[in-house]
Amino acid sequence: MSRIGRAPIAIPAGVTVKVEEGNKVTVKGPKGELVRELSKDMNIKIEDATITVERPSDNKDHRSLHGLTRTLINNMVIGVTAGYAKTLEINGVGYRAAKQGNNLNLSLGFSHPVVVEPPKGVSFDVPAPNKIVVSGIDKEAVGAIAAKIRDYRRPEPYKGKGIKYEGEFVRRKVGKAGAKGKK
Repeated sequence: MSRIGRAPIAIPAGVTVKVEEGNKVTVKGPKGELVRELSKDMNIKIEDATITVERPSDNKDHRSLHGLTRTLINNMVIGVTAGYAKTLEINGVGYRAAKQGNNLNLSLGFSHPVVVEPPKGVSFDVPAPNKIVVSGIDKEAVGAIAAKIRDYRRPEPYKGKGIKYEGEFVRRKVGKAGAKGKK
């Protein structure tokens, strides 16, 4: 039995959850509304102020969907109450970020500035020229746009220049000077 799938999801005050035909789950909260269509095989039940997900059988497909379905619903509930945020750090001489309306304008050493438009439900904040905060209610969208921004200039291992997640460790390599003296 899936340990994650078995755990009930508490519905906080101010959040409404509706399960329509075909397992279309709608979660409304103080920060917004999220709609997602989940697997039709899972049984999603709302009792009192909790949501439980049950699987119809123990076959491999149902076991794998059990924990996934529960986690997706839990992420929706957390998103409409607290929201999600990812912080990116920019390292490098002349590398910086600026907010231009809703868009993000990045100077990353290219001959042109990189302009990133936020998808629906995601916003950018630039508290410092070398820090970007991507926030929104959909965990998947926030993570995807943060990964896309990081891919414009990944951190390189020699000087550590590039865009990295806050707290990410970049393993550094020794340059050519370390090979000197070997024959």
